[in-house]
Amino acid sequence: MLYGHNDLKKGVVVGLDGAPHQVIESSHVAMGRGGGVMRTKLKNLVTGAVFERSFRSADKLPAANLRKVNMQFLYADGDSLHFMNQDTFEQTELSRKAVGDAVNYLTDGAKAIVMYSGATPIGVDIGNNVMLQVAHTEPGVRGDTATAALKPATLETGLEVMVPLFINTGDVIKVDTRDGRYLERGK
Repeated sequence: MLYGHNDLKKGVVVGLDGAPHQVIESSHVAMGRGGGVMRTKLKNLVTGAVFERSFRSADKLPAANLRKVNMQFLYADGDSLHFMNQDTFEQTELSRKAVGDAVNYLTDGAKAIVMYSGATPIGVDIGNNVMLQVAHTEPGVRGDTATAALKPATLETGLEVMVPLFINTGDVIKVDTRDGRYLERGK
């Protein structure tokens, strides 16, 4: 599979210079008569190096050659996160740095896909959205619901997101893992 410059969205993993790289940020910049470019911030998943690079509309990047294994998140221990293979029950340890922002969305027992480059675990894919419980939020004020007002809510993982006023402590909500945005109340 080849990715064009418009496909380079946050979270996409591409092969670049012989190593897997994950897009951390991307923005399209119009260049007038010369056409647009996609400015990206990429993270080398093997070395952890972060750098910026621009791609023109004619540029095509291959998908990274990664092995993906379905795993379950067990627990966090200091700077390490522990996962268990669903089929073999073998455990894998990843650093918080390798897991990145996904650490804000992992709860005990959560399903995740651990990505391997060769035999080395290099990252985690948790999908585009997750269901998390609201650990604390202030009650909404009656009568303030006519507008799209938002309030802060702390989730079970410690992540703080902005939610509508009708969300209460104990509610389960769907959160976008790409930008930490509230999507909807859980069913």
